[in-house]
Parts: sequence; C-alpha cells; structure tokens
Amino acid sequence: MKNFDEGDLEIIGRQLGRTPRDVHRVAFRCPCGSPAVVETPPRLSDGTPFPTFFYATCPRLTAAISTLESEGVMDEMNTRLQVDAQLSGSYSAAHDDYLAARAALGMDVPEVDGITAGGMPDRVKCLHSLAAHALAAGVGVNPLGDEAVAAIGQWWLAGKCE
Repeated sequence: MKNFDEGDLEIIGRQLGRTPRDVHRVAFRCPCGSPAVVETPPRLSDGTPFPTFFYATCPRLTAAISTLESEGVMDEMNTRLQVDAQLSGSYSAAHDDYLAARAALGMDVPEVDGITAGGMPDRVKCLHSLAAHALAAGVGVNPLGDEAVAAIGQWWLAGKCE
C-alpha cells in the first residue's frame, strides 16, 4: 500500500522541519503534487502509541487551519454539535470512519482503542486533525472537517507546499 518514495519523505521532512516518523502512506496530495496529509500507524516503531492516524504535513494547509482556529471557529462548531442532532450524528459517523480506517492496518493498540483525533465524536478540539481526515477520506465523511477545508479555500495557489 506504500504510495510514496524517498522524494516524498524528503518533502515531508522539509514540511515538518524534522525527519518524518513512520509514514504508512500519503493519504492526500495537494493539487501541486506534494504530500499534504499522511497516515501514521497507531503504534510508532519506537513503541509509542499514536492516535493521530491522519496527520497534516503541508505548511500552507496547517497555517490556514491555524488561522481558522484563532478566529474561534471551533467554539461555533462545538455549539452547533450540542444542538444539531443531524450534525452530531454525522460527526459520530466520522469518528467511526476514522477508527475503521486505522483498524484496517491490523494493528492492535489498546492504548488508543476508541480514540480518534480532533475531539471526535462529541467535541471539536483540533481542526487540523478534522481537516486531515476530511481530505484523506473525501468529501462527505467528516462534516466539520469538510467545513474547515471549504473555509480555508485554495491554500496551494501560492506555490508548491514544501
């Protein structure tokens, strides 16, 4: 299932400012062609449990999402989750999708069992994780991740994301 090469790992390293750890696959590429979201196994090679299966690496993407977070978007999303049953149900289904995608790796990691990222299934605490999941899974899987991605627009237009 490996869909990346050493060149991709070099780009990811530049994006992160460090050597990437245990990349399983590139889950989403920016339209510019560079990796933007990677999958990381639930247990790193050093034995550390790691629940963040979908990890945004593109600095333009992460900066745009950070701007949304600083604008208070998460507070508004959390309020809507408490009163909108349909949104709450869709968000809970996104949590299930995230768990299923990670489980497909076939790694039993009890420390992260039932834990996803971003606050799922009942709150929003990290838009980066939600947007990474939305980009990796495709439109319609994570409603709040989709909203975040739509709100940031075309982050890649300023050039290659590396």
